[in-house]
Amino acid sequence: MSTLEERGEVGVPVATAPSSSSAGLGVGAAGAGLEVGPGMSGGQEEAGIRREGAGQEPDPDAPPKKRVRLLQEGEACKLEERLYAVLCCTVCLDLPKASVYQTDCNVCVDLPMSSFYQCTNGHLMCAGCFIHLLADARLKEEQATCPNCRCEISKSLCCRNLAVEKAVSELPFECNFCLKQFPRSVLERHQKEECQDRVTVCKYKRIGCPWKGPFHELTVHEAECCHPTKTGNELMGILDEMDQSHRKEMQLYSGIFSLLCFEKIGFTEVQFRPYRTDDFITRLYYETPRFTVLNQTWVLKARVNDSERNPNLSCKRTLSFQLILKSKINSALECSYLLLKGPYDDVKIKPVIYHYVFSNDANETDYMPLPIIDSIECNKLLAAKNINLRLFIFQIQK
Repeated sequence: MSTLEERGEVGVPVATAPSSSSAGLGVGAAGAGLEVGPGMSGGQEEAGIRREGAGQEPDPDAPPKKRVRLLQEGEACKLEERLYAVLCCTVCLDLPKASVYQTDCNVCVDLPMSSFYQCTNGHLMCAGCFIHLLADARLKEEQATCPNCRCEISKSLCCRNLAVEKAVSELPFECNFCLKQFPRSVLERHQKEECQDRVTVCKYKRIGCPWKGPFHELTVHEAECCHPTKTGNELMGILDEMDQSHRKEMQLYSGIFSLLCFEKIGFTEVQFRPYRTDDFITRLYYETPRFTVLNQTWVLKARVNDSERNPNLSCKRTLSFQLILKSKINSALECSYLLLKGPYDDVKIKPVIYHYVFSNDANETDYMPLPIIDSIECNKLLAAKNINLRLFIFQIQK
């Protein structure tokens, strides 16, 4: 028996680096950052990788998503960490939420921002960054390109990589509450329904209890909560506040139902097409072809960030629209109108009813905000070739 065997040092595993989040390793941050190192020993040779700058500490001021973790000599990356580096988005250097797959029929239930797209050379982009690149290119009047190889990208040129999406859904990720690791495909359900440390609220919150805490303490708190013993006068003040917020929500629905009782109602599918102004610094705007509703001719216009000079420099993006009456009318035309998403679009719009009295001298409404939820939805619209919505117009009879 050799000396090493006598001392029991054969087969001692090399210490591995502690697992890190997906933001810790990025392909784009170090230009792939992984290379085969000659002369490695132990676990390093088995892993077959070496990270440049070993022995250095990462910059504490670097953004978390772009901070490359430097490994000490004698350490080796875990398989999950190497996969993070290979599968992460080349733009944000992170992994998105995993898609949810139904195991019984193998049908992908696609979550909106969980997809992975690849350029013609195979570089990966998460759906959020892919849409953002297309929206930026539309605002700059340029062709969108892959940030790695600069080849052209578009919804027709790029396709989803289902194999990567499935692989990402199986990678472990740390629960925000109990700090245990779970596959990404089950993490959301664990954090919402199963984790005993998830933050929850008291069931008496509706009558004013402000308690928040871990789920495993909920039963003890509710048994000792003092809010069920409050007097009727104390509860009335809380219920009044709840009623006010409820009235605001119901106001919209009651308004729509009352509009449906009008005698003259018209609706049509409208398609906003992108155009450019003739200014020295051109600005993007949208306009629909002329369409007929309620025997009148109309046009819709839309603009980005209320015609801000450089909307591409802002992460916050909005769309506002204007309804224009092109027909000549004999008397004032009082109308209510609203825009909803088209039948085949997935943009999220909260309906808002607008009101205007049209005349030959005042045939254009003010620019009103398109009631989309956030900037992500706005980028979806900007990334599309055309914006398809549905317009409803209700004529108010005097």
